[in-house]
Amino acid sequence: MSRALAAILILCLPIVAFAQEKRPPVKVFILAGQSNMEGKAKVSVIENQLKEPATSALYKHLQKEGKWIERDDVWIRYHDLKGKLTVGYHKPKSIGPELEFGIRMGDHYPGQVLLIKSAWGGRSLYRDFRSPSAGFPPQEVLAKMLTDVQKKNPKATMDNIKAPFGASYRAMFDEINSTLKDIKANFPDYADQGYEIAGFVWFQGWNDMINATATSEYAVNMAHFIRDVRKDLKSPKLPFVIGEMGVDGKNASGGVKKFKAAQAAVLEVPEFKGNVAVVKTDVLWDLEAEAVFKKGWRENIDAWNKVGSDFPYHYLGSPKTMLRIGGAFADAMLELCGEKKKGK
Repeated sequence: MSRALAAILILCLPIVAFAQEKRPPVKVFILAGQSNMEGKAKVSVIENQLKEPATSALYKHLQKEGKWIERDDVWIRYHDLKGKLTVGYHKPKSIGPELEFGIRMGDHYPGQVLLIKSAWGGRSLYRDFRSPSAGFPPQEVLAKMLTDVQKKNPKATMDNIKAPFGASYRAMFDEINSTLKDIKANFPDYADQGYEIAGFVWFQGWNDMINATATSEYAVNMAHFIRDVRKDLKSPKLPFVIGEMGVDGKNASGGVKKFKAAQAAVLEVPEFKGNVAVVKTDVLWDLEAEAVFKKGWRENIDAWNKVGSDFPYHYLGSPKTMLRIGGAFADAMLELCGEKKKGK
């Protein structure tokens, strides 16, 4: 080899190394909603089901050498909790849809994935998550609210009534913005590769379902919410996945059935065609956990601890259901993103 050729090769080495080290932008997914997005399936149930031959295979990917996995390629922030994705991102140690959703996204994308989970129990879209373009309810509705509150607190004002409207929406964006403003402060392994807001997952509904007015306005408020989220994230066609109410499984009736129709109605909006998906969660209902619950979970506590950990409105605290819901959200998101799922 001539000296001239050797010199050229040496000069090229740093360029090749730089190309190899260049990382794709971090894929950011926002997971928002109320208690079922928080996640109420206790990890203790997973530990019990790992011991059972019939269910252990469902969870074996969550452990390595007897310890819970920690995904280096998937970060998560959930209020004051942040770090590598692992089992138990809720207190007490529980899982929600974020676990399997994040695992599948980490498996699919070659670069880093970041989940921002922003959820609080007992919140409605009608009031707490009400987005800016929805405005306030009619003045006569607000006036009645004020009259009702003043029966207990005579000093209450209209400002007190209006304050909760949109409060969770604003809090959600405070968390999103504070996470992304300085990613490295939250996740030290960030290598300044930039980020891309890749999708939004919404899993909420109970507080609107139990209120006839909120149910009747849900489709309209949901459309406002999607448009406002996209506007505030500066992403006009941001892929948006909605988890449809699945409490009581496919046998749900009454208010649940009516509310599910209100959620699905958002797909009738022309501008949402091909960029919004509604995922049915009733088909993922845990019939085994339901059977023990109905039999009497307190009287059958040993059997109950192997299948569930909460009430029906929290999907019976079934980790089997939460994993399947997270997986279904991931599959729907990848389809909206135009991504072909691995192995498909």
